[in-house]
Amino acid sequence: GPVAADDVSVTLVRVEFNGAILGESSKTDVLPNGTANYNFMTSFECSPDGPNSLADIAQKPVLLTVIEVLQRERRQKEKTMPLGQSVVDLLPLLQGQCSFKISTPLYAVLTSPLESLHPEAKGDLEVTVCTKEPLLSAVELANGNLLSVTLEAACSVPEALAATGPLQNYMACLQVPAAGEKEFPLLFKNGILKLTGEKEPLPRPKKWPLDNIMAPGALSIPNSFITGGPYEDEDGELNKREDREFRVRAESMKRIIWDMERRCYLDPAAVVILQKRIAECQYWPVEVCMMSVAPSSKGKTSKADKGDEDKQIFFHGVAYVNMVPLLCPGVKQIRGAFRVFTYQDSEVFEKTKSQHSVFRDLRTQLNLTKEGSWTPGIGTPLSRAVPCKTQKEDKEIITKDKDSNRRVRSRASFIMSVMALDSTTLRAQCLSSQQYTEAGTFLVMEIKLDKALVPKRLREELTRRVKQMIPPRPPLPPWTAGAKKAVEDYHSRVMNIAVAILSEYHELFGKQLPDQGATDHQTLEEQKRQLNFALNSSGKYFAFKEQLKYAVVKIVREKYLKTTAFETQEQFQAFLSELYVYLVDQMHIALNQVGRNLGEVGHDFTEQLWLFAREAEVNKDYKLASLYYQQVKEPLFFPYWLDYGAFCLLVEEKTKAQECFQQALSLNPHHIQSLLLCGIVAVVLQHYEEAEIFFEDACCLEPSSIVAWTLSGLFYELQNSNIQAEMAFREAKKLLQAQLAKERSITEAAEGKGEKKHISAGCVRSPSPGPEECLPGNTGQNQEVFFCTSKAKECYERTISFVEDAADMHFVYLRLGSIYLEGKEYGQAKQTYLLACKNSASCLTWLGVGIACYRLEEMAEAEDALSEANALNNTNAEVWGYLSLICLQGGRQLEAEQCYKYTVKVCPPALLRGRQGSV
Repeated sequence: GPVAADDVSVTLVRVEFNGAILGESSKTDVLPNGTANYNFMTSFECSPDGPNSLADIAQKPVLLTVIEVLQRERRQKEKTMPLGQSVVDLLPLLQGQCSFKISTPLYAVLTSPLESLHPEAKGDLEVTVCTKEPLLSAVELANGNLLSVTLEAACSVPEALAATGPLQNYMACLQVPAAGEKEFPLLFKNGILKLTGEKEPLPRPKKWPLDNIMAPGALSIPNSFITGGPYEDEDGELNKREDREFRVRAESMKRIIWDMERRCYLDPAAVVILQKRIAECQYWPVEVCMMSVAPSSKGKTSKADKGDEDKQIFFHGVAYVNMVPLLCPGVKQIRGAFRVFTYQDSEVFEKTKSQHSVFRDLRTQLNLTKEGSWTPGIGTPLSRAVPCKTQKEDKEIITKDKDSNRRVRSRASFIMSVMALDSTTLRAQCLSSQQYTEAGTFLVMEIKLDKALVPKRLREELTRRVKQMIPPRPPLPPWTAGAKKAVEDYHSRVMNIAVAILSEYHELFGKQLPDQGATDHQTLEEQKRQLNFALNSSGKYFAFKEQLKYAVVKIVREKYLKTTAFETQEQFQAFLSELYVYLVDQMHIALNQVGRNLGEVGHDFTEQLWLFAREAEVNKDYKLASLYYQQVKEPLFFPYWLDYGAFCLLVEEKTKAQECFQQALSLNPHHIQSLLLCGIVAVVLQHYEEAEIFFEDACCLEPSSIVAWTLSGLFYELQNSNIQAEMAFREAKKLLQAQLAKERSITEAAEGKGEKKHISAGCVRSPSPGPEECLPGNTGQNQEVFFCTSKAKECYERTISFVEDAADMHFVYLRLGSIYLEGKEYGQAKQTYLLACKNSASCLTWLGVGIACYRLEEMAEAEDALSEANALNNTNAEVWGYLSLICLQGGRQLEAEQCYKYTVKVCPPALLRGRQGSV
């Protein structure tokens, strides 16, 4: 609850930045409602040559300290006591803002009165920050960048390091290239050693690299958190499945915690240098060490240089961070674990081209001897790595306390003053550093950019590039729709039913020859009665009526535009009369066309040709397959173009394959499979730039496609772009694991309900059936490849037992039928091939029926089946051969001889001898 005004009556605010006090507000009384209005304004100058540069703006906050003014007694000096502290992050000024207003939490100072009362409560300071002019120009804002490095922890540290005692400072440092020949060192100090305990919680706040904070809560950077993530998604080392157990164990054992973020503003020139340096050197060194902190002699104040003699560096190691991922399009962050090795000059130079050790050779530039300073380990020469505007920039800070007398829960922080490093005891360093490798020590850190060094191509740009590569396709003929289409559909239905009824009539009464004369009326009436009876008793009449129903509904909707109910019965009867007259007239028109259109080739014939082409391709009869593919005329849809292109690739007609895939892509520029196939054929033709566009567009259009990411990874691997390949494979692996986890949960749910469900990773050919239908058929093909016929048969039998058909059922029937024939299960073979004929008849399906019937000595049925096969393809030598055998069995010598001659004509001699031996 609120604290009475008597507890805290008079306060003031002190404002500091970059180690300097900017000013103090006047003493202000705390109002009864617990607020204090300071109305205090102060400013500082931002200049590349002055004490406050853009580098300071990026990595140092403004510190606000609320101080209580205690009532003084007579003849005593006025006393003060710090109550709480707040920090204001100035980063928005480097992101294009000229002013912003925030309410920043007020954290309790240790041992202050606020700490003991109501620790869960806290106050706020309302702060406004503004500049007269933008700190960055439009060019600097567009082309500059901000580099943030977060060092989380060093895990699995050596046993000897944990036993060194409290007077040690654990440090790490990464040098960032800046403009000119300078290096910008990012130093992490005051790591906290934890011997045991649970892993740090997630998310947790990142900390400022400050030394003189009295309120531990103020060390947390506002709105900046460590979120962690799966080890498999990390970029560094130890991210494989087999490393998981070690990582989990190491992150809860002996470790050093920093959770500290350092920032570095990069102007456009520094961004170019950063890209160049990453391209020149893949690995960057991150040095780590432990420095002993010897206490000063009592009553003496030792200077920094003198203090160096009492300090020693131990456990001097280095981690190598692979920075190349930052050169990949769209990548802005690297996070992961990086192993720590012994620091050896030759090895570091070989890997990183770095000639100097930060802790050993450049310690004087790090300004480590400055105790209690705001400067986080960066001296003036190195901190001026980036230029800023030459004009003076003023910032005005207006603070107003709100609820400053509320309590804040605080936790003690480990603050250790850092003295200079010693470089004399190299032998001790080497002995202790060897233990990093033995312990398996690794750093967990994150390197993040505000903007990607290489922007990722936008989806619109990729689509435009794809359109440029695909030749323009002439527009397809307009699709007939509306009333005209409805009438045409009705005509088609009537003609199909008329042909079916005529077939029923021929089955009942036979075909009437022209020389038989006309049938008398009484006979026709009797035949009509019998035909009606047959149609009704067999259910075919109902089936024909159902076929017409949908066509009539379309005419009502499209022709008469009637989609609502009739208001009166009279209107309904009038409409039915009009509709009946119209339908009868259109029926006569359709019946007059029966017979004239029987020889026309329609869409069904196109699909049949495509099936024959696929069948010939599977049987490796590429000449026949090519003939069928070429007979299929436009307009084609995706399955035809893609299959034809895949066939062209198979027979090494690469240019023709490219044309086919581009035709498919021109029909639909967003079809993922077409994009991937265009990319594959571009790689085959060595058009690598085009291939990259296709693969990148596919991944952009469908980020959840495992196949797209996998093919992209293979492409980058072929181009020796190992980092991009690894990123693509990692994305594919993550998607696959998510898919398998989902399927596993479905399986467990099904088993919990007592159901049995088979799940797989999916099928490649067709997206229509579910994965559970695809897997057994594909497994059967694999078993055939490895000569395991019995297991293949089991898989095929399981496939055809599903309620829904799997992909490529035609070929499942063919393979299963052939296995039955080889196993002399002729009855099963006959039934399987008949199922294939019902599903999609072809020469090979009828041939299978004919062979099975021949082996069963059902010669009449065998001849009928082989005749059907011959009608579909009269160039199949096996069909002619079995027809010849059947004729011989029936004593028809002349017909057998003719069939044999056709067999010889269409079959090469070598193949003929093989067939004779098998028969």
